[in-house]
Order: sequence, then C-alpha cells, then structure tokens
Amino acid sequence: MSDAMYREDRPTSMTFAEKVFARASGVSSVKAGEGVYPEPELVIIHDAYLGAAFRELSDIGYERITRPDRVVAVTDHEVLAASPQSAVRARANAALARKWRLGSFYDAGQGGHGHVFPMEDRLVTPGMFVSAYDMHCSNFGAIGAYAMAASQDVTVILATGSKLTTVPETVVVHLDGTMQHGVHSRDVGFRLAHDLLAGVHGVSVEACVMEFQGDAANDMPISARIGLINTLTEIDVANILFPPRHFDGAAAADMADLPTGVGASLRGRIALDLGSFGPTVALPGAPHNAAEIGEAAGQAIDHAFIGACGSSNFDDFRAAAEVMNGRNVAAGVRFFVVPGTVKIARRMMSEGLSQVFLDAGAIILPPGCGPCAGGLMAPLAAGEVSISTAATNNKGRMGSSEAECFLASPLSVAAAAVAGRIIDPREVMA
Repeated sequence: MSDAMYREDRPTSMTFAEKVFARASGVSSVKAGEGVYPEPELVIIHDAYLGAAFRELSDIGYERITRPDRVVAVTDHEVLAASPQSAVRARANAALARKWRLGSFYDAGQGGHGHVFPMEDRLVTPGMFVSAYDMHCSNFGAIGAYAMAASQDVTVILATGSKLTTVPETVVVHLDGTMQHGVHSRDVGFRLAHDLLAGVHGVSVEACVMEFQGDAANDMPISARIGLINTLTEIDVANILFPPRHFDGAAAADMADLPTGVGASLRGRIALDLGSFGPTVALPGAPHNAAEIGEAAGQAIDHAFIGACGSSNFDDFRAAAEVMNGRNVAAGVRFFVVPGTVKIARRMMSEGLSQVFLDAGAIILPPGCGPCAGGLMAPLAAGEVSISTAATNNKGRMGSSEAECFLASPLSVAAAAVAGRIIDPREVMA
C-alpha cells in the first residue's frame, strides 16, 4: 500500500499503536480508522487450537502455511495429559509442528505459558507486532509490543501472512503516585475496569488501545504491568501498551520515540493516582465486577490458585511467599501454585520460594495455564468457591458451572489460603 493512498489531513504525530501498525504494514504513516494489512513478526498458537487450525486449513486445501518460520506453537493448556485422549492430542500437536515446519514448538516442560515466556526468552521484544489466537496475548504490551488477538481469524494469517485490520484509536492513561502497602496492580486493574465500564472516567475504551504513561508507568516492574494489563483485557479494549522495556527490566534501545508524542490524535485522556486504590476483588462473573475486599470478607473458600498469564511471574510468588511464610494453608483448602515459565519455576526452587509454599501445604503444578485453562487441572466441583489470579472468572471457568470464582491479587489469594476465607491481606502482612 503506497503513501499516495493516504489523505493529507493526518495529525502531526502518530500514537504508539499507529507507529507499530505503520511499520508492520510497510507504510510511513497510518491513522485511526484506516484499514491496513499488518504482517506479524511472530504468530503464536497454543495447544488447544493447533489441531483445529490444521483441520480448518486442510479442509480448504492448504497443505502448508505462509512464513512457518514466524510461527510458534506452545503447549500450555494441557501441560499434563490427564486422560488418554489428551495424550493423543499432545502427540498430534507435535506431529503437526513438524509437518508445518514451524519456527518453534515449545512442548510441555520446555517454555511455559505462551503469554509469558516469549518475553522472557526475547522471542517477543519491544515494538514488535505479534498475532495470537488468545486475547490475553495483550500481556506483551507490558514490554511495549503490540499483540493482536486474531481469535479464529489466526487461520487467515497462517494462510496468507496478514488480515485486514482497522487501526484503533488510543486513550492515554497517566499514572502517578505509589500503591499503598498490601495493594497490587491487579487491585488497580479490577477497579479501573469497573470504573471504565461504569462511565466514571467519561471516556469509552471499547476497541481502543489503552496506553499507560507517566513516571509511575515508567517505573512499574514488568510483573506489575502484566497484572494490570491482564485485568483490563476483557473489557473489549483493542490492546494495552506500556513504555518499552525488556522482560528483565533492561531499557529498550532506540525505542524512546515509540510512545505517543505531542500532536497525536487521541480518543481521550485519563489521570490516575495509584495511591487512591485499595485491595479489591472481582466478584464471580467477570473481572470488572470489582468490589472493595471488605465486601467479600468472610466468604469461605475451598480452592485457591496463584498463576495464569496475569500473575505467574517471580515477583508475584515472592510477594505471596512473604504472606505464606511460617503459615499453613487452612484445613479444607486446596491451594495451587503455577509458575509461568520453566525458568521462573527453577528460580523459585533455587531461591527457596518453592519450599515456602510446600511447607505451607500448597501444591505446585507445572508451568502453564493451570486451572485457568477451563479446569483441565485442579478443577472446581459444584458448590465450591475459589479465589485466584486467573485471567477471568465467568461461570464454569475452572470446572463446574455451579462453582463460584473470585479474582484477586497474589497477596489476597495467599492471605485467603491461610485464613480459609477471603480477608484483607493487610491483616496478615507485616
């Protein structure tokens, strides 16, 4: 697509998202509302969809895919083959990866969660345009990469290398202040998701990119950025972006001009003081069903889980271990810990965190999605109540549709696991 196809009435500067879209589409500039054909530098497919994608393309005559070297397949949903059928699926996925000659195939025990380890291994880096089947690939915005959730249209990208995409508008969110003791970025995310849908901030973020700016955004650790992004993903945003940094916190060279500059056209701006947020839970049904944790205090639990794509980083487990240290999981509670990646699991073991959880009575599962993947591991029975850091908590998410799922921060989940009920984590924190 040539520059001549673009009108002259464009803003003096582009947004962060527009800059990424322009580069991925091979043009000098784009603006919100335009249709482009961005070519992802990486396409990520998880194990729960690889077979379906192959069958769909095979049915219409595709025996190979475009740019297989750019495709990564990940086993993170059915990490443990819990039935003969799941073992057959795992074997078939490995065969498909070979048949399609994919650039990489990360089987169980090799990478971990597909929304985490690609940043850790620098498969995904700041400024990249990535495509994936699953909406929580938005995690990659924590390092300043744009990940488009293509859903079932990922087969179009596999077949042709791109798909027609509308460049989204941007809402800039300016972060100031410091979070209070006992407050986590997920607490901020739950409340912000609720307030945005309730119209508190006077701007709709539907189909928009949310771009976090300000000193607090710049200084926020990658793990906290991921937690905040993950709680906002399901309110129909197009994407969420933070200032470019690598997963290990290292500065991203030559990326200083990537965030939105002066003169770019925006849908709106929001300013937030992180110090104004307290511990929060998402009540069963959706992540935006936010309530102060006191409103759910006293609710007995049967099941607790720290992990999934939003809170499975080392910092999350270190914070939870500080709550658990010297305490035991309450009688009648099953508490599961799921590291995001193989490297995180190794670090937890070498630095003693795994021992803290095991001594407390927790169960450590292999790196991956854990119970969040539809309850394929450690599911809920009818009538049970869970509190977790899962990506979402819609009805039947982790097992029975007659179970209830609360979402919270790693601090609040750890506190509930030792208390046997939902409590304010500050009650058990030093």
